[in-house]
Amino acid sequence: MKYIDKIKTASLKKDAIILAIESSCDETACAVIKGGREILSSEIMSSMTEHIPFGGVVPEIASRMHTTAISLTVKNAVEKAGITLKEVDAIAVTYGAGLIGALLVGVSYAKALAFSLGVPLIPVNHVRGHVSAGYLTDLELKPPFISLLTSGGHTAIIDVKDYYTYEVLGGTLDDAVGEAFDKVARVLGLQYPGGPNVERLAKQGENNIELPVMLKGKKGYDFSYSGLKTAVINYVHNKEQKGEEYSKEDLACSFQCSAIDILVKKAIQAVKEKGYNVLSIGGGVAANGYLREKLTLECKKRNIKLVLPEKKLCTDNACMIGAEGYLQYLNKNFADLTLNASAFVEIGKQYN
Repeated sequence: MKYIDKIKTASLKKDAIILAIESSCDETACAVIKGGREILSSEIMSSMTEHIPFGGVVPEIASRMHTTAISLTVKNAVEKAGITLKEVDAIAVTYGAGLIGALLVGVSYAKALAFSLGVPLIPVNHVRGHVSAGYLTDLELKPPFISLLTSGGHTAIIDVKDYYTYEVLGGTLDDAVGEAFDKVARVLGLQYPGGPNVERLAKQGENNIELPVMLKGKKGYDFSYSGLKTAVINYVHNKEQKGEEYSKEDLACSFQCSAIDILVKKAIQAVKEKGYNVLSIGGGVAANGYLREKLTLECKKRNIKLVLPEKKLCTDNACMIGAEGYLQYLNKNFADLTLNASAFVEIGKQYN
């Protein structure tokens, strides 16, 4: 029986064991998830230190590091889960969005593994994975709810209508919030990754530098971080050209407040407008302490249930891919061995 014919007739299991692979950027990750909500193991090998001298991720370096790390990462995840590969019911893998070379490593490995085991291959949208991190945080979480996505490449407010239907209420018109943090970090002389370093510096400063208001006067749920980022860069350049001193700590704090306060405001607004009472967040910037504190406070004031994933589930990981992969498994959204990676995938779009 051909592989595709075999997976089409695969019987589904409620407590299916999903082996998930994530390689969209500089983390090589593998996790074993049972029943979509139970984490049996999670392994991450990062090439971050290799990119620090360059001030950001170098795609070629990331791809090469994935090729050396992926076999060991999968092996460790399976062993720590206390299972054998024969017990795996399906392989889930990030096919997009991300760095094309990095994605190809994970997709190629996943295809070979799924074929050798004779189990379904599940293609997962990386962004949908960030949304599904909420299911690993609150085992009772179910749609509908609002998801605030704050990653390095995406910023959006999503109406999660059901497990498979998403509506993007608004997103960034230019830079994502994570990109803005990285670019501001660079002009402040901070090392990559920028987000955590800007946050650390901001804790020592005050929000006392006036920065432009994003999309002033415009309603809706869109964001724009290009102007805010440029304002910070211009502020620094003007001070340096005039030989004037300025507080990096205060600038970092003022930028962080401007970048994050609007996220909180619009996310809360979306929850109320849709008549929901649940807000979930995901993406790397969701690990930011100021954002977590601000959201917790504002949701408490308005009696909104906040689903706040652990920081390790906000940054890139394979657990979230396994959680989303399980939902696609139940929907029999399987791929054949022609599956290819895609650098750009629409937010919330399923493979089929």
